[in-house]
Amino acid sequence: MNSRLFPVTVLVLVTAFLIGPFFIIVAASLSEGETLAFPPQGLSLKWVAKVFEVESFRESFAMSMLLAIGGTAAALALGIPASYALSRYRLPFGETVRTVVSLPIIVPGIIVGLALLRYLVVPFGFNITLALFLAHTALVLPYAVRVVSASLNNLRSDIEEAAVLLGSSRAGAFFRVVMPNIRSGILAAFILGFVTSFNQVPVSLFLSGPGVRTLPIDMLSYMEVTYDPSVAALSALLAFMSIGIVFLAERFLGFSRYV
Repeated sequence: MNSRLFPVTVLVLVTAFLIGPFFIIVAASLSEGETLAFPPQGLSLKWVAKVFEVESFRESFAMSMLLAIGGTAAALALGIPASYALSRYRLPFGETVRTVVSLPIIVPGIIVGLALLRYLVVPFGFNITLALFLAHTALVLPYAVRVVSASLNNLRSDIEEAAVLLGSSRAGAFFRVVMPNIRSGILAAFILGFVTSFNQVPVSLFLSGPGVRTLPIDMLSYMEVTYDPSVAALSALLAFMSIGIVFLAERFLGFSRYV
């Protein structure tokens, strides 16, 4: 009995440590008071309603959605062919390419943001929105390559070869045989990239400018001047959105098979 009690206790403590802050934020978002506090001062949904009334939140949410969807789509457009080449061909520097593609994950986001600001935006005068788009695409690309590569590795190559032997071109075999069979992996990569891009802070912090902010950066700026529970309410809504997306991906795509 004691041998089971210890691991169960550790599991409970770890789970409480991981999800405890989430419940605190949710409780603080339902406070009736005028300042962010826990335990909540009464219960009310007024701060949840206020989230939709703040214009800067609406604008930055639209920007974050644009970057997350556009950046992830661009990363997949680059990552799918790259994954195919790495999975199907013995390239001379294949492992080196894999390492280079993974660098945006390995290198801290603050360094990536500072480097892009110093060597891309400042010297070449890049538009802030374009710089953010390129940065988010680069950050999501490693996830696209890894997830799609995992899906391709689980697909037998002789199925594609059979299509070629039956008269299909390489491109035709790819679009008619390979793509339909790795569709779940591509969708999983898109969802993972979307969530990663949408919640990105360090890189966006360096590349945001006047009138161009992502939602996480706008929330940081809002808290510098206002300390009401609306930020907690928005955080809770975003957390529920992310949890819902990942839950649906796991339910219908088997998300854990790819990540």
